[in-house]
Amino acid sequence: MQRVTLLGSTGSIGRSTLDVIRRNDGRFGVFALVAGRNTDELAAQIAEFRPEVAVVADSEALGRLRETLAARGGARTELLAGPDAYIRVATAPEAAAVVSAIVGIAGLEATYEAVRAGKRVGLANKETLVAGGRLVMDAVSRHNAELIPIDSEHNGAHQCLRAGARPDVRKLILTASGGPFRTTPKEAMAIVTPEQALNHPTWRMGPRITIDSATLMNKGFEVIEACWLFGLDPGQVEVVIHPQSTVHAMVEFNDGSVIAQVCATDMRMPIQYALTWPERWEAPVPRLDWKQARTWEFHAPDLDRFPLLRMAYDAQKAGGSAGCTLNAADEIAVEAFLRNEISFPAIAEVVEETLSRVPWREPGSVAELLEIDRQSRETAGRIVRERAGARLMA
Repeated sequence: MQRVTLLGSTGSIGRSTLDVIRRNDGRFGVFALVAGRNTDELAAQIAEFRPEVAVVADSEALGRLRETLAARGGARTELLAGPDAYIRVATAPEAAAVVSAIVGIAGLEATYEAVRAGKRVGLANKETLVAGGRLVMDAVSRHNAELIPIDSEHNGAHQCLRAGARPDVRKLILTASGGPFRTTPKEAMAIVTPEQALNHPTWRMGPRITIDSATLMNKGFEVIEACWLFGLDPGQVEVVIHPQSTVHAMVEFNDGSVIAQVCATDMRMPIQYALTWPERWEAPVPRLDWKQARTWEFHAPDLDRFPLLRMAYDAQKAGGSAGCTLNAADEIAVEAFLRNEISFPAIAEVVEETLSRVPWREPGSVAELLEIDRQSRETAGRIVRERAGARLMA
């Protein structure tokens, strides 16, 4: 039995991971569950999966979790709280695999330490590579860790790359649904509401990643991740709009052959792949019916309407702290948009201005990355307040 530590158990990836474990009872076990503040759902997960350890964000959430479990008859699970506990369970020898699904920079340090512990890491946390790509990949190499992507596009690329030798790869093609504003004119973007932006046509995700998908920032992050994961230059990673979201990634080899990874839009397949690689097990996902007529569309992204995708390419070319600042500024800008403090196009404007204000440097540790993240968030927050004030004055 392979025991798993799950970072981010109450999010969408966490719930899908637990369903994979549930459906493969006897093959997987849960060593630790890590959540934020959703203590009711975590308590239900503890009752079903009986982990040795459960971790929440802080002491307040820990108190609520204890109360909830006591009301339900108690549990033998050890209960902990805080970032140090995240690291403890991520590096514990009892678990062979770690699924990193905490949203945001909060998942970076625990994921990095799991890599340093030589774990197999199923990676669903974008910030790990967007902010700390060089540090993390250096650690993967030094400690013989396995970093298997769970994100559907990178997981698809991982599968495609098995078809040939790495030196024979000409380019990687990542697909994007295009989000809810794929055909929206640029001038109409200024009146987009948070409710409209949260209405993704294909996926059901958390608020930040849904807005990032609407701005194509999410695809920009994926470009950065792909460069680190697969050792590619930004010029070797291409993004195409594919509204059907069936082809997840394609790899073009130097002889002109293109290998595509195609499957239904169900995250349980890439999660199970990450846990079982290099084997393939039967997965509980819908099968495509090839007898049905279907049309697949592919279009070039409009970088004028979606400038954040361009900024992501530029950040990866710049290297160093640029990815960390890009991510931090985007998170602050997205939160401000969801609070109706800035417009939809202003998300990109805040990110661009933050990149211009925060000095570039080459971080040498996770502590430095976290300090760059803090400074970038402070700068982005000031820019948001300046813009919000200007809107009130107008």
